[in-house]
Amino acid sequence: MPSKLNIYNSLSRKKEEFQPLNPPFVGMYVCGPTVYSDAHLGNLRTFTSFDIVYRYLKYLGYKVRYVRNITDVGHLVDDADEGEDKIGKQAKLEKVEPMEIVQRYTNGFHDMMSQFNCLNPDIEPTATGHIVEQIETIQKIIDNGWAYEVNGSIYFDVKKYSEKHHYGKLSGRNIDEILEGTRTLDGQDEKKNSVDFALWKKASPEHLMRWDSPWGVGFPGWHLECSVMSTKYLGETFDIHGGGLDLKFPHHECEIAQSVGADGNEPVKYWMHTNMLTVNGTKMSKSLGNSFLPHELVNGDHPLLEKGYSPMTVRFFMLQSHYASTLDFTNEALSAAEKGYKRLMKAFKEVQSLEFGVGEVSNEINDLIIKLCKKCTEDLNDDFNTALVLANLFELSNKVNAFANNQLPISSVSRETFDLLQKTFKDFIEDILGLKADEDKGGDGKLDATLSLLIELRKKAREEKDFATSDQIRDQLATAGILLKDSKEGTTWEIK
Repeated sequence: MPSKLNIYNSLSRKKEEFQPLNPPFVGMYVCGPTVYSDAHLGNLRTFTSFDIVYRYLKYLGYKVRYVRNITDVGHLVDDADEGEDKIGKQAKLEKVEPMEIVQRYTNGFHDMMSQFNCLNPDIEPTATGHIVEQIETIQKIIDNGWAYEVNGSIYFDVKKYSEKHHYGKLSGRNIDEILEGTRTLDGQDEKKNSVDFALWKKASPEHLMRWDSPWGVGFPGWHLECSVMSTKYLGETFDIHGGGLDLKFPHHECEIAQSVGADGNEPVKYWMHTNMLTVNGTKMSKSLGNSFLPHELVNGDHPLLEKGYSPMTVRFFMLQSHYASTLDFTNEALSAAEKGYKRLMKAFKEVQSLEFGVGEVSNEINDLIIKLCKKCTEDLNDDFNTALVLANLFELSNKVNAFANNQLPISSVSRETFDLLQKTFKDFIEDILGLKADEDKGGDGKLDATLSLLIELRKKAREEKDFATSDQIRDQLATAGILLKDSKEGTTWEIK
């Protein structure tokens, strides 16, 4: 394990040295998807970012329990606890059971995670599977004096809570500012204060997803499920809680209040949040028509996209920015990422095929490679900075290509450094960053076989001094995006 892994903690608003509560065990909870809406790019960026955290902590030797929930209750999720049950609405439109809608979206989410090579969590609880625990938690909060009942609904008394605790500490707000900024909306008459949030809502006759409770038939509030499921599987206080920046307030703020209200303990040591996405410099939004779904990004089926990009290109693109920075999607940036990804994977393939040879070691080259390999670890230890890790790997790629093309003798490095170079590429590209080679679109190695045949035909043409045919093969392949490279060792190819 590293001597010092630093994480930016949203609660303290500074980098802190990571010190697990119960080493080597690490508890990590990430707010999962709501299943009544398609998984969007913001979801994908968040889950990819925490996939890196999960992979790296495991790589370091920690025993990680990664919990990611599925929001499938069909509750109301706006700040006013108003609106409609979207799962129920869709179920009525399609004349199916609500859980059929839930299962369809859950399956689609899992397919997306697999496509972008995100590891499965250790536990994936659902809100509907923990209704009993949510009711028990509500009762504890009521018994502790932090909630009240009105007409079969239960609300958390934020103003009373704020008399002894800082509601707003995660988002940097104070209760007066929150009260001033809260809109007066219809349906809030029964609350003591407009900022109070629902722990349990009385179900209207048309609400399909409903459960019995001590306060009547209803359904749990949005914020409650994460408090209940995270502490159930990770303990009253655990290490890392993650999610998108949009969840910091009010969702995560309410989670803190609920946990303190129920157990008396703040639930999380390190809060981590991924930043928002933009398109051509403008915030991504459905209302602006500049929001696209992951499958549209892959298929290119969107008016703002010039073409589709492979899932691994998209993953690589997202890793080029730090998780806490804004990520801007443009066609130019995606195209550049595609080229960068192919270049990196080519170097990865090359380094695997290199064979060590004994000779005179160049201290300059040897020391540089050692430095870059070590810097990969140092940069991930600095708040999981994947952007800097990729920069290091590209510098190493230059040396790998020089070795592969015989511009530098492999003997320039020691055996130990050569082994470190190969291990660094495998560990960081495959195991930590989760990148893998795009599937051969020709299928079953057919592209490799076809190009090997064309390279052989071109070689024969050159031997027979048929340079017109040789140049024609090279030029037509270049037009198709495949670049041939001649060297003393033979001809290799790469996709531009």
